[in-house]
Amino acid sequence: MRFSLFISVLRSLGPVIIGVSLGFTLSLLSVHWTEEACYLDEGEDVTSGQDGLLKGARKPNSISTVNEVESEEDFEPRIVPYKQVQPSAPKKVFRAKYISTELGMRERLFVGVLTSKNTINTLGVAVNRTISHHLDTVIFFTGSRNRKVPHGMFVVSHGDERQIWNMFQTIKYILEHYINEYDWFYFVQDDAYTEADRVKALVEHLSMDRELYMGSPEEFIGGEMEGKYCYGGFGYLLSRSLLLRLQPFLENCRNDILSARPDEWLGRCIIDYTNKNCVSEYEGLKYHHYELGKNSDPSKEQSEQFKNALTVHPVSDPEQMYRLHRHFTEIELQKTYDEIAKLQAEIKNVSVVAFEGNRSAQWPVGINPPFEPKSRFEVLKWEYFTEEEIYSCIDGSPKCELRGIDRMDVADVIDTAIAELNKKYMPTLHLKKQQLINGYRRFDPIRGMEYTLDLQLEVVNQKGHSRSITKRVHLVRPLSRIEIIPMPYVTEATRVHIIIPLTLQDRNFVNHFLEVFASNAFETNENAILTFLFIYDPVEAQQVNQNDIFASVKAQINAYERKYSTVKIPWISVKTETPSQIKFMDIISKKHPVDTLFFLAKITTNMNSEFLNRCRMNSINNWQVFFPIHFQEFNPDVAYHNQPRPATVDLVKDAGHFDRRSFEESCFYNSDYMTTRTRMVADVQENEEILESLDIYDMFVKYSGLHVFRAVEPALHQQYHYQDCNPRLSEDIYHRCVQSNLEGIGSRSQLAMLLFEQEQGNST
Repeated sequence: MRFSLFISVLRSLGPVIIGVSLGFTLSLLSVHWTEEACYLDEGEDVTSGQDGLLKGARKPNSISTVNEVESEEDFEPRIVPYKQVQPSAPKKVFRAKYISTELGMRERLFVGVLTSKNTINTLGVAVNRTISHHLDTVIFFTGSRNRKVPHGMFVVSHGDERQIWNMFQTIKYILEHYINEYDWFYFVQDDAYTEADRVKALVEHLSMDRELYMGSPEEFIGGEMEGKYCYGGFGYLLSRSLLLRLQPFLENCRNDILSARPDEWLGRCIIDYTNKNCVSEYEGLKYHHYELGKNSDPSKEQSEQFKNALTVHPVSDPEQMYRLHRHFTEIELQKTYDEIAKLQAEIKNVSVVAFEGNRSAQWPVGINPPFEPKSRFEVLKWEYFTEEEIYSCIDGSPKCELRGIDRMDVADVIDTAIAELNKKYMPTLHLKKQQLINGYRRFDPIRGMEYTLDLQLEVVNQKGHSRSITKRVHLVRPLSRIEIIPMPYVTEATRVHIIIPLTLQDRNFVNHFLEVFASNAFETNENAILTFLFIYDPVEAQQVNQNDIFASVKAQINAYERKYSTVKIPWISVKTETPSQIKFMDIISKKHPVDTLFFLAKITTNMNSEFLNRCRMNSINNWQVFFPIHFQEFNPDVAYHNQPRPATVDLVKDAGHFDRRSFEESCFYNSDYMTTRTRMVADVQENEEILESLDIYDMFVKYSGLHVFRAVEPALHQQYHYQDCNPRLSEDIYHRCVQSNLEGIGSRSQLAMLLFEQEQGNST
């Protein structure tokens, strides 16, 4: 029994014992082989004969195949010294100036007009006047180089009259300068009228990634070549994708393709290298055009093809171009009026189901709701008027004659009211104006000018019977005629030359002016140059060597130049009996380059960098001059009567006001001054006193074609001072000076309190 038990235990444990024994045996064999491989002689070559052993046995704790000494050195501990990582300079990220550039956004339409030296001053000018204000970019391409380019036109001259050469150079110019800025390129001759808004609408509905050649398809001359090209007389559209595909083969087209017409040459090139034919319709969109007959009158053309045309060709002269433009403008205007009427009707229909019914819709439909005053001081006042008189006068009189633009305004409103009433009641009734009984108007800054008219009318029915009635009507002249004027590019990097005229009476203000200017300009390294203009009368000029009235001022200038080593303050001396802005600027203008930006100011003016930047931005060479409206401080004896004077003056109504009657500060370019001054020569020869009776503002208004920009300027302060009004100036300038002195004393409430205190003192 014991033997059988032993056999059963051995049978269960036998495989385990055998497996453990076999494992130990194999382990010993592995160690033996490894030792033999490791202790070979140093010079013995271990080659393919040992490869089998090395592959069959694992080298314990081995990392690389280097010798034992090197491996032991690798595992010796080492101290690695700490070195602080120097931060590298961050790379400057390039950011585009405009978001559209950074995002790769492109404009939609580029327009190129093909013209010549014989037509650029006639048809070219007519094309520019009819389409340039509807499109963003219009460039004229011509072969000859004219000495004088028409005003307001961007002309590219290729220097050769050959038509094919001009077409090649035009495409090449666009590929070099504009291919990355526009999606569609429209080309047209100057003897074709283009309805610009319709071309814009067409490209708005076309996908930008299409390779499209669109226009009026024509067969090639002779019919030898398959395909169709776009006839240049009616213009044609080329996509950016198509031009990019054509770009590598443009030189081949110039050398290989011979043709007498530029449009046919371009068509052959496109068909040969892009396999694209001219099409007049694409994805349901049609390129409408119309061929105009000789001596035809656009107003008498009634065909639908003419009414829907994008281009009309040929146009014989500029007058016909303008007639076409007027005709198509009237068509588009009528469509706009119809759309407005349709929208107004829809708004009225929808407002019926609103909670408040028809009252929920504002009157007139589509115009902003009336201004709602938040206090009694904001209530808009009504002006009462008749056909002859108005009871709200500029000079404060209770009644004055209705004349000028006000009279025209009242007459226009009455005529409009009668026309609208007849439109409503005819043909049942016909109304005629007898007289205006009452008229009221007020200006709402949100809506426009509002009118209420009580009209006495004669009503005539269809049977001829008439009677007199009184009808009240309400009208609104909305603020809707807003035009965005493209402005030339300006920069804030322009240097400003500040001119400060000084007389004997102005010496007391120099110290304060220099302190303020030094903190705002000298210490901040403002890109500006300060120049003083010392004005002597003849007696003072004779005594300048013995008693210089501006000696103290010159000493102050030298002190500031020593304090600020990089600053130079030039000054100019002038002798005159009658100080005049124009005479002063004549002297200063000759001493500066034509591209100098001047800021003409007074010694009592305080300015800062914020204003100087606006002076740079609002003064545009050959385009605009800037006359800021400064903040004029009140007389401190009036504004702070029986009160301590503050260290700084804030822009509040009790501290001062914006002096709209002052035109003494001005920003303008020297070239604009010189051009305007040249136009005065004829009048100055007839009357030399005109130089003394006009100021810079009146000179620009009267003799220049520039925009004269006026705006309140909160960063331009002027201390209180009493102005010496020159009676030799014109009546308007003298009156403005007197009014400025009176309004600069104090506010009405402050003056009333002084009068009240004075009366109280006299009564006691």
